[in-house]
Amino acid sequence: MTKVSVILPAYNEADKVEAAVDVTSKELMKIVSSFEIILAEDGSTDGSDMIAAELTHKYAFVRHLHSDKRLGKGRALKNACKEAEGSIIAYFDVDLSTDMKHLKELFRSIEKEGFDFATGSRLLPESEVTRGLKRETASKVFNFLVRILLHSELHDHQCGFKSFKRSSLFSLMDEIKDQYWFWDTELLVRAQRKGYKVKEFPVKWDQDTTTKVEFFKDGVKMGSKITKLWWELRRRQENRK
Repeated sequence: MTKVSVILPAYNEADKVEAAVDVTSKELMKIVSSFEIILAEDGSTDGSDMIAAELTHKYAFVRHLHSDKRLGKGRALKNACKEAEGSIIAYFDVDLSTDMKHLKELFRSIEKEGFDFATGSRLLPESEVTRGLKRETASKVFNFLVRILLHSELHDHQCGFKSFKRSSLFSLMDEIKDQYWFWDTELLVRAQRKGYKVKEFPVKWDQDTTTKVEFFKDGVKMGSKITKLWWELRRRQENRK
C-alpha cells in the first residue's frame, strides 16, 4: 500500500489526543506499510497544543500543525491536506467515535476499489449507531435536505470518517467555500457533481457524549449553508445554458 496520511483535527481535546494517536497508530501498523499522523490542532486553549508537540517527539510519524487562533474545521483540514505527503489522505474525529475496524475499508476503497472519495455512514440500514434521539432525528433531516436540494446520492455527509484520493481531492479543494462544519458536506456534493466516484459504507458509531457540537444552533447554520450552496450551484447551471 502507498503512503497514507491520517489527519486528526483537534480543538481543545487535551483528554483525547494522546489516546487517539496511540490507538490510530497501532491500527495503522496492522494494515499499511507507510503512514503519518497529522494533528491539525486548531487554536486550542486547554493544553492540546503542548500535548501534540510532545507527541511529535515521542513518535517519528506524528506531525503537529498549530494555529494560534481558531481557523474552523474546514480551514484546518484544508491546511493539513496541503501539508500531507500521502497519496491517500484520510481524516476522522479525534474521539474515535467510528469503530476502527472500518479503517481497512476506508483505505481499500481508494487504493484497491478505485474510488476517489470514501465516507463512513451512520444512516445506512446496516449501520450500527448509538446516539440520542434528538441528534439522530436532526441528522436525518439535515441529510434529507442535502439529498433533495443538492441532489446528493449519499445518506450521511458529515460522518467524521473519510478518505480521499490525493489528486481528486486537490482538483476541487480550492472550490470549497465553507471553512467550518459544512466543509465536508460541500466537498462530497461538489465531488458528485464533477463525476468523481464516491463510496459510502456503513459503520459502527458510538456518540461521544462530550461532543462540542451545539446541535440546534449549528442546525440553523447548516440550513443556511445548504441554501447558499443550492443557490450558487443553480446560478452556475443557469449560466451554462
